[in-house]
Amino acid sequence: MVLSATRISKVPDMLGESPVWDPDKQRLYWVDGVRKLIRGYDQATGEFHEWEMPSTIGSIGLAEGEKLVAGLSDGIYLVDLGTGRADPLFKLDPPDPLVRFNDGKVDRQGRFVCGTMGVQADPLGELYRVSGKGAAQMLANGIRIANALCFSPDGETMYFADSLDRSVRAYRYGSGSGPLEEPRIHVDTKPFNSGPDGATIDSEGFIWVALVQSGKIARFDTEGLVDRVIECPVDMPSCIAFGGPDMSTLYVTSIKDSGSGRAISRHPAGGHLFAIEGLGVKGIPETRFKITAE
Repeated sequence: MVLSATRISKVPDMLGESPVWDPDKQRLYWVDGVRKLIRGYDQATGEFHEWEMPSTIGSIGLAEGEKLVAGLSDGIYLVDLGTGRADPLFKLDPPDPLVRFNDGKVDRQGRFVCGTMGVQADPLGELYRVSGKGAAQMLANGIRIANALCFSPDGETMYFADSLDRSVRAYRYGSGSGPLEEPRIHVDTKPFNSGPDGATIDSEGFIWVALVQSGKIARFDTEGLVDRVIECPVDMPSCIAFGGPDMSTLYVTSIKDSGSGRAISRHPAGGHLFAIEGLGVKGIPETRFKITAE
């Protein structure tokens, strides 16, 4: 198996995060949280797009129509890709300048699950599940840095991490209609000298985790055992997503300077978006956020 890594972006992100592949448009979306940008890349034409947001942005998901769902600093928003307008669905009340929304994913039922984090990594974060009508349910609290959100192919399991715990938790999720039960530790990332950052699931149900502090990406099986570890083309990979025409390309965002003082790349290509080919594994399309769903 021969891997190849290609730098895709022309301009680096300060804090690249949350890549998601749109199979309908054959386009990758991701964010630069510090520069308050949603970015897009059309694989067929090589064209890039940008949408400026009103605040720091932590994560995005595909939504019905020409829209994305986004976790901005103070809440969950719907972003119209035609106009660039961001309309709030759910906002923290009262707003708290000490927290912001971070990692998020659309669950298999079409709701957006997104966690807040302490701006100074204090345990002030909470995990929310938000419907298309803006109804929100708080699932967990006491979170320092919410990351690694993703769902098993059948939606029965939710993976989630507080990065500073250096482990990925697995929750029985099912229909996602009730509160979360106590999780089990699915992956311990301490042996890799890193906390987990972004994560994704492949078609076999294995979880891929960005090991931001060690410059690696690891694949773990359904029992949490390490399957393989690959070196990244940069020192601080932040998040990953499968995409491309056959879902076999692994896109990797990275950090140049997170703005917090905690993550500053020393690599000349830090902050760039990369595509890794030759893994011999395919991903699955992400579910779209159901705007009309309760």
